Amino acid sequence: MKRVMLFIVTNLAIVLVLGVVLSLLGVGTILDEQGVGLDLYNLLVFAAVFGFGGAFISLALSKWTAKRLTGARVITTPGNASEAWLVTIVQRQAERAGIGMPEVAIYDSPQVNAFATGMRRNNALVAVSSGLLRAMKEDEAEAVLAHEVSHVANGDMVTLALIQGVVNTFVIVLSRVVGHLVDRVVFKTERGHGPAFYITSIVAQLVFGILASVIVMWFSRQREFRADAGAAALAGREKMIAALQRLQSASTAPLPDQVSSFGIFGNSGRGLRRLLMTHPPLEERIAALRGSR
Repeated sequence: MKRVMLFIVTNLAIVLVLGVVLSLLGVGTILDEQGVGLDLYNLLVFAAVFGFGGAFISLALSKWTAKRLTGARVITTPGNASEAWLVTIVQRQAERAGIGMPEVAIYDSPQVNAFATGMRRNNALVAVSSGLLRAMKEDEAEAVLAHEVSHVANGDMVTLALIQGVVNTFVIVLSRVVGHLVDRVVFKTERGHGPAFYITSIVAQLVFGILASVIVMWFSRQREFRADAGAAALAGREKMIAALQRLQSASTAPLPDQVSSFGIFGNSGRGLRRLLMTHPPLEERIAALRGSR
């Protein structure tokens, strides 16, 4: 229930902020002054504000949201040897990767997983589950941390937000254009927009949104290979392979949707579902690392 409320409140805040931005930009309608044709400039501004604005506000809130969704506790002063080891390893890897020291956190979960998020390379968050610390050897955990640090160093969070913003903008524009054409051509609405516009736009946005997600998820899978390669450079290829092999036999589950793309492990599927996977299959990641000798 806490996650649902947080999701609702966050999205309401985003919609409110974007609505204010549109008002400041003077975008009140996507129709021309006569109420007949589409005002393409206003439509593009509307789509870009919601497309990019939603993606980047979510990114700006990602650390705050991730901490509350997972219950992650940031290590300010290590309380035991395990926490001290975590902070030391991340600090060493961050220095080698040329980024600022991320916040290091632990969240309570029996599942083996970890994630990184944050809007800036020099102000990120790297978190691991308590289940990962129990299930993995130090070398394997070190490789997982290196994978997350590589995500930060590669700027994957910002790049993914940019790609999401672009596809969101196209989806919003195309769905409104389709809705407008159906309303005018099929239902013969002459001024303003009738119910057909709103119904068609919603359906079209859902369809285009699924197609756009295929593009975003493809990129997400590619950056996992890059992060694996970065981890191999930071911690060693054999350590990274061992960590992925451990994940194959460990108790794993995807993270909450808001941070699932940035975890070490993601959703899986076959057939068409494979197109919407955030992460490549573990066996493909292992093969890619072995093939890069």
